Amino acid sequence: MDCCGWTAISLVREETLAMKGLTLNCLGKKEEAYEFVRKGLRNDVKSHVCWHVYGLLQRSDKKYDEAIKCYRNALKLDKDNLQILRDLSLLQIQMRDLEGYRETRYQLLQLRPTQRASWIGYAIAYHLLKDYDMALKLLEEFRKTQQIPPNKIDYEYSELILYQNQVMREADLFQESLEHIETYEKQICDKLIVEEIKGEMLLKLGRLKEAGEVYKELIERNAENWYYYEGLEKALQPSTLEERLQIYEEVSKRHPRAVSPRRLPLNFVSGEKFRELMDKFLRVNFSKGCPPLFTTLKSLYYNPEKVSTIQELVTGYEASLKTCDLFSTCENGEKEPPTTLLWVRYFLAQHFDKLGQCSLALDYINAAIASTPTLIELFYLKAKIYKHVGNLKEAAKWMDEAQSLDTADRFINSKCAKYMLRANMVKDAEEMCSKFTREGTSAMENLNEMQCMWFQTECAAAYQRLGKYGDALKKCHEVERHFFEITDDQFDFHTYCMRKMTLRAYVDLLRLEDVLRKHAFYFKAARSAIEIYLKLHDNPLTNESKEQEVNSENLSAKELKKMLSKQRRAQKKAKLEEERKHAERERQQKNQKKKRDEEEEETSGPREELVPEKLERVENPLEEAIKFLIPLKNLIGDDIETHLLAFEIYFRKGKFLLMLQSVKRAFAINSNNPWLHECLIKFSKAVSDHSNLPEIVSKVLTQEMQKIFVNKNLESFNEEFLKHNATSIQHQLSGAKMMYFLDKSRQEKAIAVATRLDKNMRDKNVKTLTKVFEALLDGSFGSCHSQCEEYQAACHKLFPFTSAFMPATNEDDSSIASVNHTAINHDLLSNEI
Repeated sequence: MDCCGWTAISLVREETLAMKGLTLNCLGKKEEAYEFVRKGLRNDVKSHVCWHVYGLLQRSDKKYDEAIKCYRNALKLDKDNLQILRDLSLLQIQMRDLEGYRETRYQLLQLRPTQRASWIGYAIAYHLLKDYDMALKLLEEFRKTQQIPPNKIDYEYSELILYQNQVMREADLFQESLEHIETYEKQICDKLIVEEIKGEMLLKLGRLKEAGEVYKELIERNAENWYYYEGLEKALQPSTLEERLQIYEEVSKRHPRAVSPRRLPLNFVSGEKFRELMDKFLRVNFSKGCPPLFTTLKSLYYNPEKVSTIQELVTGYEASLKTCDLFSTCENGEKEPPTTLLWVRYFLAQHFDKLGQCSLALDYINAAIASTPTLIELFYLKAKIYKHVGNLKEAAKWMDEAQSLDTADRFINSKCAKYMLRANMVKDAEEMCSKFTREGTSAMENLNEMQCMWFQTECAAAYQRLGKYGDALKKCHEVERHFFEITDDQFDFHTYCMRKMTLRAYVDLLRLEDVLRKHAFYFKAARSAIEIYLKLHDNPLTNESKEQEVNSENLSAKELKKMLSKQRRAQKKAKLEEERKHAERERQQKNQKKKRDEEEEETSGPREELVPEKLERVENPLEEAIKFLIPLKNLIGDDIETHLLAFEIYFRKGKFLLMLQSVKRAFAINSNNPWLHECLIKFSKAVSDHSNLPEIVSKVLTQEMQKIFVNKNLESFNEEFLKHNATSIQHQLSGAKMMYFLDKSRQEKAIAVATRLDKNMRDKNVKTLTKVFEALLDGSFGSCHSQCEEYQAACHKLFPFTSAFMPATNEDDSSIASVNHTAINHDLLSNEI
């Protein structure tokens, strides 16, 4: 056989090895697959098929950067291979290599100029690169090739027109956008978006009269859309309050059942006019029974004058309804039904809860429950009030009572589980959720499969408060995996959206994915993980026996016996629980083996199991914390907590320039933040204590810190901070901590500053007082048992329902245990629903 024949056989053989590897990869045999593909490459490194298959294997393992390298090597050997170019373009847009994506789409356009995806992909590349002129030229050239009759409506053609218009608006081509939408109006399916674009563009162009007519038509279609009223006001430009009110009165006459034209004027009127309009608004809603009335009005509570008016009106209704079933004793109209008084009390309970007057709120909600003990909303609100006063056990109890009134309601079931988690009742919360999860599997596993991140973030916070750091980290890592999967799921849409011409939605998807980790769920999980890793770095976990020896040194014989008995009970309970979990896991593995095998074919193989014991005993906790920090620094740089968490990590790593970067960025956001004040003093103290820093580093640090401290020493800087924030408990606490940190002999003075509860303090609420109490307990002021008890008693007088401030009732219940079951993290005692 001649030389050419042997070469052909050799090429076929190497490509066959690669294809066998690809087949094995599809069967889940990844190691064998890689072995065959690499063998093919070793035998013929110039085979584009082998490089292409190697890239496919890397792509299936989510190693997109490596896959791109493989595809580029394949293209060097076969530069016009359509399939390789398509695969490469998908990876480039997935990794947001926009320049490379544009080049690849240009090659595809040259090779296949008649394909729709070639033109659309190339135009999108320019759009994402913000070269709007080129994007519009490409879209217009492609549009001209579409043979759509002017009188025919085609969905895909309609989406192309709307996408063109979106690019025009982003390029600030307002006149062109308006002309474009008017030209093709009859061929667009979505008539509502056409009118909205018209109104927006007419406003931009200053054609106010025409814009006003458009927004009036839009309001006729939907009288509840606040955006339309905003546009109408901009178009009509009322010069007086009367003219502005006239706009809403006219709409209200045409739409008497619409809420928005009666609610929106309450934002800008005041005085007697506000009282008049609010009186009408409240009476209508109380008479017909409107549970979300308070939520509708809550945005007005920034204005004390309006709050006072609302309180005066509604308390007057309550007093009058109790005596004569009328809103006012001076009236002689038709009597109100008993439900009106119920909803008035329901509103007043929410009102006083919002103002922090929880005793009054409980009085009103208890009166409402006494009159109607079967209404779920009443028990829901009572639970919410107890949450706000810091009694989370009681809150969970009343939310469970609300849930028991309607066990088929998924919302109230979820709320009940959330309240249980905040009260650290993890098992109860899991059982509550199991009523709506799939049978045959544990609720925890099913909620993880469903990416139920509200549950997982709350669960992580509960485990963190309980000191179960491994379990908390497991939940944090599960949330992180969800975000990775969501990012990876966009891969399928790169071809689908171009094929279906859903181009506006596709661009919105890409932009959403770019900032995905800005989501509150990720921030909560990342913050919890960072806090735990910092704690594990400061206090690494040791063997239980060693901990018992250390803890038993200062205990009496009776206390030691009690502690050991408690530990034995806990160990026995844990053992039984572990056996139950093991049996459940085996059953689940047997039932779901087939499903897992199918999933492994689509993903990068079996993921490493998240074992709590391993997670809480990592070798380098700070490196793990940085993994969670990086997305926060990239996407949530406008949140001061991001930079303060970064400082805490770099402070422990001794990275002075990175510490400086963190405090400077935080200082630019809020120079008066109490946590930042602590970080600044710690940083300055650390710099002064390290005399062996490189000269250039020391020079930079000195120059930058002088800008912040303005040549003041640390004691003076701290005293000025305390003086400047004399009415803020949070700031006084941070200043007092730093006073003790700088001079241990000033303990009494520092504690006195932190525990001030005089009338001038403006943030005297459960959340801030709990923080002070925790600081007294955690050693921030050294040993101060007597001062801690005094402060607890003082806080108990102010907030008698708060569990953290309640005195111990038995031997097993202590103030420390109580505060550990209190909301510690920032959002726990918030007024969120």
